Amino acid sequence: MPAEHPRSTVSASSDPVTDPEPDGQPVEEPVHEPVLAFDRHLVIEQLGGWRGMVDATVPTVGFILANAFWGLRIGIWAALGAALVVFVLRLVRHESVQQALSGLLGVGIAVAIAAASGQARDFFVFGILRNAAIGVLLLGSVPVRWPLVGVIAEFLAPSHLGSLATHSLPGMRNRFPRPAAADGAVHEATDGRVPDPEPERHWRDDPRLLRAYTWLTVLWGCTFAVRAIVAWLLYLQSQHDVTALGTVSLALGLPVTAVEILLTLWVISRLHRHRCPRPAPEPGA
Repeated sequence: MPAEHPRSTVSASSDPVTDPEPDGQPVEEPVHEPVLAFDRHLVIEQLGGWRGMVDATVPTVGFILANAFWGLRIGIWAALGAALVVFVLRLVRHESVQQALSGLLGVGIAVAIAAASGQARDFFVFGILRNAAIGVLLLGSVPVRWPLVGVIAEFLAPSHLGSLATHSLPGMRNRFPRPAAADGAVHEATDGRVPDPEPERHWRDDPRLLRAYTWLTVLWGCTFAVRAIVAWLLYLQSQHDVTALGTVSLALGLPVTAVEILLTLWVISRLHRHRCPRPAPEPGA
């Protein structure tokens, strides 16, 4: 009876199974990395999460209330204390402190301006300038056909991977393993992770994606511009009482941002389904 070529078997933790060639040389079968899918809310979580968005409003609320009842000095200490408490709580809970740290820095700048001028309304100057700058940056990216919402969205979740097509989302870039390339090969990146496969067509060359990202960028840019304009008009009228200025700033902040995020994610998921449509089910499947 002729001898059969030996077939090597491996465990899950060893090298891939090899099949011998006719000349007896084993050839490794290509290994395809599994594509990991995560809930779309991971994007929000990694940017600070819904809790981070709420935490960002705590120092402003503390400043408004303390300033209304006890004056500017107590308001300044209330804002700084609230920002510090948020930062420490995130450290204790082992949560991301990126947004809390940036919030602490922003509050520090805001109270420094208010303390230097001696006017409570100047606490909001930094936020007004920040919103105006972001609005100009967003709207300025539209005429050059590089809408910033598209740039950010394609960096976090490239549409050619279709990661949001099924209402799921891979982790942030450089955090989780990457899928195999189109040819089935796994190419290692310099940091040891599998890089994203290159798209056959850049997202800016797709009229539908470019148009949608443009309108989303205009939406976000106009929102930041409206915040800055409305707050500036109230700033001019709030020489002694900043209650209206603070209340409107809060109202145009978290609630509007939450709606914008949900709308943006919904639009982007439709764009992913457009670029990576689901394959038609096989007959009898």
